[in-house]
Amino acid sequence: MRQSTRTKILDVCTTKITQKGEGVGLSFYAFFANPNTDPEALMEAAEWWIRTHRLDHFEKATKIRQMVLDGL
Repeated sequence: MRQSTRTKILDVCTTKITQKGEGVGLSFYAFFANPNTDPEALMEAAEWWIRTHRLDHFEKATKIRQMVLDGL
């Protein structure tokens, strides 16, 4: 996954956790504006989320942040 996408995921997860607490869940759509202006990055995140890791639609932000930090 490109570094800009990793950085965006980390920023969004950290913000959501700060705002709503450790139990907050999110989907990969949380990392993109609507309408999306970067379909390639969206598909890259979807591939990582769905095909590579087979994550549920909503996952804990803490889990996603840690997976990105671990380089998974």
